[in-house]
Amino acid sequence: MKLAILTCLVGASAAFAPTHSQVGVTTSLKADVVVEEESTPVRMSEALPFLPYPTNLEGYVGDVGFDPLRVSDYFPMDYLREAEIKHGRISMLAFAGFFGVGSGFRIYPLPEEYEGLNPITAHDKLVEQGAMGQIFLFVAILEMLSWLSVAGMLQGSGRKPGDFGFDPLQFGKDPEQKKILQLQEIKNGRLAMLAFGGLVTQGVLTGGEGFPYAGF
Repeated sequence: MKLAILTCLVGASAAFAPTHSQVGVTTSLKADVVVEEESTPVRMSEALPFLPYPTNLEGYVGDVGFDPLRVSDYFPMDYLREAEIKHGRISMLAFAGFFGVGSGFRIYPLPEEYEGLNPITAHDKLVEQGAMGQIFLFVAILEMLSWLSVAGMLQGSGRKPGDFGFDPLQFGKDPEQKKILQLQEIKNGRLAMLAFGGLVTQGVLTGGEGFPYAGF
């Protein structure tokens, strides 16, 4: 009797045991014939060949499959692309401005308190005078207003990320040429973000002297 009860318990528990499956192979038994079917191979990232390709990036200009943190799985891609284009444009302007001031260019008449400042030392001086606070306020207002356009885009307004219809010289009139220009903007924006970060870091390390801060 004990042996019979033990046998029943073992049989019942086996029903809840996990089954083992082999990825990529489907096995079917029919008339003592085993049929194996191979599944579609996993697409790998071009930029990071050891990671799977983030499928949400497909179709966007400049896509090389680089999203190691899989951010595109959790946020709308249009929102992420809008942020990337905005940061790239700001960095291109920032690098040009930083380079110009570091090279000695000034807008005259120059306030007396700004004499002798370089791109690094100017920051603290402008914070002290309150100019940086004003810049922060105006930028915050522009960001809040621009969110209306971003929200409309995410709700299906039809606007493409980064597209505000500003093309007075009609460079993007030809569709093929427009794609080339979009790719150039993305690449230059990404490069500018890295370049500006490196420029500021090197400038701080050297005390802001000896632009372009080639040595210590």
